[in-house]
Amino acid sequence: MLTFNSIDVETANADRASICQIGIVHVRDGEIEDQWQTLINPEDWFDPWNVSIHGIDENDVRNSPTLPEVRDELRHRLRESVLVSHTSFDRVAFERAMTRYDLEQLQVTWLDSARIARRAWPDIYGRQGWGLKNIAKNLSISFQHHDALEDARAAAEIVLHACAVSETDIEGWLQRVDRPIGSTPTARREGNVEGALYGETIVFTGALGIPRREASDLAATTGCNVVPNVTKKVSILVVGTQDRKKLNGYKKSSKHRKAEALIEKGMDIQILSESDFSKLIGVDLPNPPNERSQSSFRE
Repeated sequence: MLTFNSIDVETANADRASICQIGIVHVRDGEIEDQWQTLINPEDWFDPWNVSIHGIDENDVRNSPTLPEVRDELRHRLRESVLVSHTSFDRVAFERAMTRYDLEQLQVTWLDSARIARRAWPDIYGRQGWGLKNIAKNLSISFQHHDALEDARAAAEIVLHACAVSETDIEGWLQRVDRPIGSTPTARREGNVEGALYGETIVFTGALGIPRREASDLAATTGCNVVPNVTKKVSILVVGTQDRKKLNGYKKSSKHRKAEALIEKGMDIQILSESDFSKLIGVDLPNPPNERSQSSFRE
């Protein structure tokens, strides 16, 4: 069976709930049958950095529907389907946005096209370089990056390529993505090889609601390789509360700024709030401390 839907979103700022564009591609029997896109008024502010990435600003969405206003359309198109997204970004975005509006979560089965690529081509994407742009380039998929509909189409085509080379259908991939990448996995310091996020590399910045060591342990348990600094190998940056006194006049930490610089160069790094991190690993974490009580702040 090669029938599924693919989705991508763009956000107005670092809060995953601030969805400002949605793109959906419908694949039936291995062919793109239909597609749909809309701008969304996130009822939130637009970070200039996000605008520089996707080109959408307040004026573009001023007369656009809010997420609750397109909820019935989403239900009609997606309910009880297999829904592909590239990495966890879009899943977490919807979970956060639905919670913000007190809406029912999408009733779908999520399938990560990045995890598929890492298993279909383990020698190329097994450990790093599984960003949408990188994989699409290697597979000769032409698309306009950071346009939600274009990204959704690219993710769908990656899945179709993977199905072809591996002779595995969607049902097969739903089972395979939860297994380790390697055929003979061994214990690694970078994370639990049986974890759902095995292969991700994570960095923390700012003060968290739990001790940094505990957050690192949780991340490693779910499969993440926890490292102290942002490099090209990093795929996730978790941003806690920042102490303005230690930012040297900047609005963001040096790790945050470096991650954004790498993203602008084509690296696929997810920037998460602590709440997003909590959703990603499936653990309820306490609220982060405020800036006045950050004696344990570490960048």
